[in-house]
Amino acid sequence: MTLLLITYQDVAVPVTILLLGAMTWLLFEFRNMKTLFKERLGLNNETIKLRLQAYERLTLFAERAAFKNLVSRTPYSDMHVLELQLTLIQTLRSEYEYNTSQQIYVSSEMWKAIGNLRDQNIYIINQVAATLPSQEKAIELSKRLLEYASINPQAELSSIVLDALQIEAKKIL
Repeated sequence: MTLLLITYQDVAVPVTILLLGAMTWLLFEFRNMKTLFKERLGLNNETIKLRLQAYERLTLFAERAAFKNLVSRTPYSDMHVLELQLTLIQTLRSEYEYNTSQQIYVSSEMWKAIGNLRDQNIYIINQVAATLPSQEKAIELSKRLLEYASINPQAELSSIVLDALQIEAKKIL
């Protein structure tokens, strides 16, 4: 009967190879599970990109809907109050409609805030315009809207909506 002597070195190499193989397999499986989990939750890169683009577009809408930006982008030199009033309202409505597809990428609360921003600004434009004669020069309406925004900065919903958009966008990053 012969004795079989196995040394530490004889066992160490195969065991190390086996352990490295098992660790590699586990890491590979973990990575696959992580990818599958993200896809099931809708957190893949493409979805994140689409959601961030929606937040970017809605941020642009909120910026453009602010009175100082809305008025400054509208050429009104040859207009009267009524014409400027209708132009500003049409601008808000068309920009909102342009962005309606973005509602599927944001929370329902955020989309409601975007709608409230549009509605509030239309209401304010109508209220301020109602204090002026319709044939008055449009510059009077623009002055009053800008004055309203500067006197009541917290009343302008665009800054609140912009903050909310930023908070929601950071949640998905």
